Amino acid sequence: MEGWTRKNGHVQTDLSQQEAAVIRGLVGQIKDMLTARAEEAPTDELAELTGIRTGPTTAPEDPVLARLLPDFYRRDPITGETDEERADAAGAMRSLHEPALLEAKTGAAQLVLETCPPLGGRVKLTWEQADGWLSALNDVRLALGTALDVDEDMPDELPEDDLRREHLGVYQWLTWVQDSLVTALTA
Repeated sequence: MEGWTRKNGHVQTDLSQQEAAVIRGLVGQIKDMLTARAEEAPTDELAELTGIRTGPTTAPEDPVLARLLPDFYRRDPITGETDEERADAAGAMRSLHEPALLEAKTGAAQLVLETCPPLGGRVKLTWEQADGWLSALNDVRLALGTALDVDEDMPDELPEDDLRREHLGVYQWLTWVQDSLVTALTA
């Protein structure tokens, strides 16, 4: 991949078969995780009558999912206090808003899967589709960064005996893909 370019009202790039497989595989995994979380939503008779969907009131236990679906109110890591006065407010907000967040995230992932050719080749996106790609790529980077424990102090290269070494290269490549797409959109 040489980077995204802007042309005639769209952005485009060419992906090798391996690059397309990496993007499709990682985005597919994120979509599967988010779909499984959506299926955990409690059944609510009132929601069924009103059409207002509700989700779980507690954050996911899995650190990757927790990073993708953070609390709607921030908690102080030391005191546990939230931005909200009532302790149950974060759960109520999660229950009300997580279904829409899951729908948006799985929709962006599905868009990538539909527009990224399985065998590689040209990817040509409208601005709206490019926004979906940015969202899905960001989710993959957040998930991978959480799994790899990426932080600002992590070196660009890890020792050869570090099991995260190869995955860090993928994380860095995805960062470049995302940055290239942002640059093409804002040029």
